[in-house]
Amino acid sequence: MANTIAITLMLIFASVTVVATVPANAQLAAQQPIAGPLPSGATPSITIESIPYLSFSPNPIGLGQPLLVNVWMQPPINIARNLENAFQVTVTKPDGTKEVIGPLSSYQGDATAWFTYVPDQVGNYTLKLDFLGMYYPAGRYVAGVIVANTSGTNLNSAYYKPSATKEQVLIVQQDMVPAWPAAPLPTDYWTRPVSVDNREWWKLLGNYPATGYGPAIYTNGETGYWDKLYPNTNPYWSSPYSFVPYVQAPNSSHLVWKRQGGIGGLIGGVFGTINLRDNPGYPDIICAGMCYQTVTKVFDGVTQSVWQCYDLRTGEIYWEKTGITQTPTTITYTQRTSTAVIGEEANMRGLAVELLYIGGGRMIKYDPWNGAVTTNVSISPLTTGTYYLHEYALSVQDLGAAAGANRYRLINWTTNGALANLTTSTGTRVISNISWPISSLPSTIDFNIGVAVYQTSENPPGTVSGTGVSIGQRLAGINIRTGQVMWNVTTTAPDGHEQFFSTNDAVADNGVIINRMITGEIKAWDLYTGNVKWSTPLSYPWGCFGGYHVASAYGLYFCDSYDGYHAINETTGKIEWTFHAYTPYQFETGYQTSIGSAEYVFHGGMQVADGKVYVYAMEHTQSQPTTRGLKLYCLNVFTGQQLWNFSGSEVAGGRSFAGAIADGYLAFANGVDSVMYVFGKGKSTTTVTAPQTTVTKGKSVLIQGTVLDQSPAQLGTPCVSAESMNAYMYYLHNQGPNPASVIGVPVTLTAIGSDNTVIDIGIVTTNGFYGTFSKAWSPPDEGTYTIVASFAGDASYGTSSAATGLSVGPAAEEINIPEQMQPIDYTMTLIIGFVAVIVAVAIVGILVVKKK
Repeated sequence: MANTIAITLMLIFASVTVVATVPANAQLAAQQPIAGPLPSGATPSITIESIPYLSFSPNPIGLGQPLLVNVWMQPPINIARNLENAFQVTVTKPDGTKEVIGPLSSYQGDATAWFTYVPDQVGNYTLKLDFLGMYYPAGRYVAGVIVANTSGTNLNSAYYKPSATKEQVLIVQQDMVPAWPAAPLPTDYWTRPVSVDNREWWKLLGNYPATGYGPAIYTNGETGYWDKLYPNTNPYWSSPYSFVPYVQAPNSSHLVWKRQGGIGGLIGGVFGTINLRDNPGYPDIICAGMCYQTVTKVFDGVTQSVWQCYDLRTGEIYWEKTGITQTPTTITYTQRTSTAVIGEEANMRGLAVELLYIGGGRMIKYDPWNGAVTTNVSISPLTTGTYYLHEYALSVQDLGAAAGANRYRLINWTTNGALANLTTSTGTRVISNISWPISSLPSTIDFNIGVAVYQTSENPPGTVSGTGVSIGQRLAGINIRTGQVMWNVTTTAPDGHEQFFSTNDAVADNGVIINRMITGEIKAWDLYTGNVKWSTPLSYPWGCFGGYHVASAYGLYFCDSYDGYHAINETTGKIEWTFHAYTPYQFETGYQTSIGSAEYVFHGGMQVADGKVYVYAMEHTQSQPTTRGLKLYCLNVFTGQQLWNFSGSEVAGGRSFAGAIADGYLAFANGVDSVMYVFGKGKSTTTVTAPQTTVTKGKSVLIQGTVLDQSPAQLGTPCVSAESMNAYMYYLHNQGPNPASVIGVPVTLTAIGSDNTVIDIGIVTTNGFYGTFSKAWSPPDEGTYTIVASFAGDASYGTSSAATGLSVGPAAEEINIPEQMQPIDYTMTLIIGFVAVIVAVAIVGILVVKKK
């Protein structure tokens, strides 16, 4: 049943292409163009000898590779005409079997068409094109057909005679023919616009909000591509899912820029510890790296509401406008407005990205580049609509009480097509119009299955008068294709324990409708039958208090609660993980789930993107002075592991996530200090120096430099490691304590000799407080060296590198001193001489004495 409904819905959705091709307010003539031989009795004003053309590429081609086949015909046809079902290609395989492709239709005017073909045999194929002929009766032509009114291009009759090409040989080999190599996904800092050569990046270039996404039509040639990107995640949008596909999301608390949106923080003075709070806002839309937001500011000397467009990565304001009363809320993509033919992606005429507003009885589109209004039309008798899929909206029309059981109609309409009134027979915007049992369109819809769930109060007699509050609900499952009520159940236990905590906690996904009960249970009902599928209790006592916002992705129901943040398996009801935000300061919060476990509670919104969930700690009504230690957390969706945090919260009782995610960035409105912070990867810069004079071989030189952050939020500060980032950002932006230890980032040092010899000098880590690095190195040889310092980047910073030169000269020559004679010791000679004299004198004296 689920598959049937889903397929039917897809057919309904796809039918817009066909409907939009019918000329608006135009009745077709009885006689229309026809392919083939000249009709009997037809006398065309001119008969043309046609020349067919057939081309295919590449040739030769590998087995199983797609072959591009182009066909066309000369002479040309008028722009108001096309060749409808006029081409046919016969493919003869190596084993002799034939395959006929067609009949094919052409584009208007140029008489061309194309398709792809995948050969499944090795050997020689032949391809032959037959132009079947085309007869055009006289009449007024609009988009390839003849209309009965006075619009269009008035043309006389014509006949293009049949013709055929020769058989052309296609060589199919076993080996693949090389294609353009796939571009690796970016891991470095990147900006828009993205080069068309980087096709594989498409899966990262989504925008915010993700309203209107549907099954992945473009799958890069692979089946099940959505499931590879987002396993167990609904391929259709629904507002309670709070899921943003096709984007990168920040893996670090690194700030790139910030701006204050009001006075915030402690007031001080006579107000003591009271905190002033203001909402700085965040982007309503992020499209192609451009943010759109309405702010109140002084503009042209007047304090007024201003619609801004600014750069997501830098905060640079592109333009500002005033007097915009209805600003857009989402993004719409227009793919094509002319006749659909095989291979229409080749041109994509009418391709556009616009900002969309639906409400107040009007549909307004804006040019995202300059904010100009491109469309402003009435959708009367409708007042608003839910933009549920690109180019499609659903609205409920009230026909009044006189219509009885058929009072409400569910109108499925397209935001493209002719600008006709929705309810007229020629209104080409209407896709379907069915009876609807309720006065609105619920937010709890699983478009993949095709079931909407209506929730309303349903109480036993006398309940409300006795208690003053509702103690029960009614759930009804409605088929959104037929409007049939599939099931209807009530939760009206006399003790009041079957009451929902809030209908805002409900989500319809993975075949169930899930909601929180006032007793703390998370309960699921089957979307097909309304039977209870599972019930999972949360912890006592704080599990019964929750927030008013949930998310659904990766097969998990995410819910915030006063007993932690939970991820629950939507199929089994198992709690896959719970995240607790503990604090060692027991008196800072009044909440704990076990003895000694003082912790913060979760009552705000959340956002899921890129395998991560972003959530912040906060109470329903924040006390004064503001609780210290509140943080924004980034968690792994599969494990609940904390990836990073930042000091801040949305403390104004918000019931949706106060932030937007796109292009690897999160713009978060911090209600604590009234500042919008933008997290993500920033630029870095690396410097390196070496001695500027020639050094001698064998001597040690000192290589030194810096690696600094170039983000506007903290320009010129040191780049720091992931493990130091949380504390460092707290220090820089929230007046936190200077961390006792800050780890820097690794720098790879390399020397390149004049002969291009590469020498690995080693890896050094910068000083976390100053961003500097240094290393002593002894060059092994004489010559000149290029010293390169490279920072490979990480989740916080892009790569950077720098180089400097070093000259090494010959080692100093040794001085050889020749051996010399030993010098005469004159001191000893004198002593000896003196002694000799004394001895001689003594002898003379003795002789004199003896003589006497």
